[in-house]
Order: sequence, then structure tokens, then C-alpha cells
Amino acid sequence: MIALRIEDIKPFTSKLFVGEVFDRFLVKEASISTFNTFTIDGTIRPGYYSREEIEEKKIGDLSAWAMMKPFCFSLIKGKKLPGCFRIIMQLPKDGAERFLAARQIPLMPDQVKGLYVNIRYEEERLTCITGTSVSIFTLDKTLDEEWDQAFKAFLKQNEISFLEE
Repeated sequence: MIALRIEDIKPFTSKLFVGEVFDRFLVKEASISTFNTFTIDGTIRPGYYSREEIEEKKIGDLSAWAMMKPFCFSLIKGKKLPGCFRIIMQLPKDGAERFLAARQIPLMPDQVKGLYVNIRYEEERLTCITGTSVSIFTLDKTLDEEWDQAFKAFLKQNEISFLEE
């Protein structure tokens, strides 16, 4: 787990809320504070979508950021900055499987519960904190280290400047 302070907040938030840079991530939860605090559970409610919709749109357990982004953006746009926001994103299962295979990490895909990024904006600071979750006990930190490096590379690839804290 690492904490990365985003140096240029405005370009980052533009890429987050307007661009497509983070669209492939899933939303575990989000909290946005403006005139009220809005809390979003990213879990898809069972029975909301038909089987056809689930298959056609490839809907899983969590909402895609691409689907949640317009709603979240509507909460923060305007003349006043939000007081704070926190968005916990997760790499989709197929992305996590490709990640494990490409890096030859000695874990089975079903042992990795999630590869996460916690995006926090508060007190005019924006920080991204990486995290992993596995269903087994292991002392091996390869997954954590590889995810940290991969997320830093993702930020660099998308021209997002950061400082490691």
C-alpha cells in the first residue's frame, strides 16, 4: 500500500469526472460532501436488472465508474468546490486476472478479492492510496508491490503527476 499525493488537482479531477481514464474501474463506495454528504454504495442491487440486461451489459456485483461518473460529477460541479470526496475503486475481475497472469504472481484469481484505489480529496489535497485484499493468509508482498508499481505506471501513462508520501 502506498499513498500518492496528486500534484495538479484540477487536471486529475477532470480526468476522473469528465474523461475516460478511470472508466474501467468499479466503484466499491463513494462519499461526496457539498451542501450535504452523499454516500453511494457501489453494489448492484439484486433483481434490479433483468438477466438479459446483466448478460448484454456484462453487469457484475459493482457499478462501473463510467456509469456512476455523471451522477457524481453532478454533485460536485458548480462554483463551489466540494468540501471533500472519497471514492474507493476496484479493478474489475477480468483486469485483476490479466494483472496476475502478466506479472506471474503466485496466487489464484479467486484468492484475490480486490485490487483497490482509494481516491481522497480533503483540505485541498488529493491523495490516491493503493490497496489489495486476498482471501488467504500470506506473508508474500509481491501482489502489493506489483499493484503499487502498476498504479504508478497507470498515473504516468495518463500524464498525472504525483509525489509518493
